Amino acid sequence: MKPYRSGGGPSVTIPIPPSKSLTHRALVAAALADGRSRIIDPLLCEDTMHTVNGLRTLGVPVDLREGEIIVQGTGGRFPARSDPSTLFLGNSGTSFRFLLAVSALGSGQHLLTGARRMLERPIGGLCLGLEGLGARISFPATSGFPPVLVRSRGLSGGKIRMAGDRSSQFVSALLLAAPCASGNVEIEVTGDLVSRHYVDLTTAVMGRFGVEVLREGYRYFRVSAPRPYRAGDFRIEGDASSASYFWAGAAVSGASVTTANIDPRLTHQGDIGFLGILEEMGCSVERGTDRVTVRGGRLRAVEADMSCMPDMVPTLAAVALFAEGKTVIRNVPHLRFKESDRLRAVAMEWKRLGGEVEESRDGLAIAGKRPLRPAKISSHDDHRIAMSLAVVGLMLPGLRIAGARCVDKSYPGFWDAWHAFRTGS
Repeated sequence: MKPYRSGGGPSVTIPIPPSKSLTHRALVAAALADGRSRIIDPLLCEDTMHTVNGLRTLGVPVDLREGEIIVQGTGGRFPARSDPSTLFLGNSGTSFRFLLAVSALGSGQHLLTGARRMLERPIGGLCLGLEGLGARISFPATSGFPPVLVRSRGLSGGKIRMAGDRSSQFVSALLLAAPCASGNVEIEVTGDLVSRHYVDLTTAVMGRFGVEVLREGYRYFRVSAPRPYRAGDFRIEGDASSASYFWAGAAVSGASVTTANIDPRLTHQGDIGFLGILEEMGCSVERGTDRVTVRGGRLRAVEADMSCMPDMVPTLAAVALFAEGKTVIRNVPHLRFKESDRLRAVAMEWKRLGGEVEESRDGLAIAGKRPLRPAKISSHDDHRIAMSLAVVGLMLPGLRIAGARCVDKSYPGFWDAWHAFRTGS
């Protein structure tokens, strides 16, 4: 990896790919709608293709076309089948959680499984919630972990309580399936809900498909049912999580980058909040219509509660290596149950480079401006780790990333876009 030439010059503009989170949610809502929906500018990557193929296995017609996906919704009435179906969902936690809830609406038996790491990611909290709404669920291997067998007969509805400390996707999955239950669904969340802005994203998509969610903050949600989604067109905006690596690249290099396809004033994506952290660290941020420009500055450490945007933790950890002082990241114990144990992965690989990192139960402390040395380090088969290491490699010539193609999980064109950023082309 050649050293990056930082310092001034015109801003490079990088078109950001469509949002993975929005694509997942729009696919599910469209599948549960009555009629034909068109998802415009979707993200096609490993994760979203797992959702597409899982919906097809459940009997939902999904047609991939140039620049759009056509979904013929079933209104939650999936074709009955006598033989059990198997949904292999790789390491896409979003696909697994959403389709687990959706599969309970149908009729028949559905076995949901995935890659080795998926089998280590706890799912028991969501299963308890689904059972409280009438689902029949069992675990062929280890209780509370995939694979999961769903004996579908529809959801009856009801009121359930759910802990909020493991994954907001549990709440999102139940909300997405709720309109197709036979009775109203009420969810009471106990404790603080992690990654809460993703629930905002879920309710925003549901609203666009004609379903209102009554709520009291992040403590209580109510969906009137049965009330199928309304089919229609849905355009996917750019992905704030994907944009963050280019913002971080500008931050550490002192250069400037403009990312297009995201309106920071209108988006419901919680990761847009990373811009505020970069400003606190010393960067200049300009927010415009459909674009954001970040210019690097003299970086200083921050203390940040990252519970609402945990996917940004590896990105912040990369920037922290080049900031004056010690950056403290806290309140993200749920990062240990992602594609990798992200707290452990960051601590391990940053230390290989000479970084000074303290790992705690729920966060990290990273000392900046320490001498770093290039090395071959592991992505841990985690797209967020690989793309964050690209930020570090921008300032550390010779850094090599093993398993770098894992970015295909969420951003298949990342390395081409990163080259354009590095070279200013």
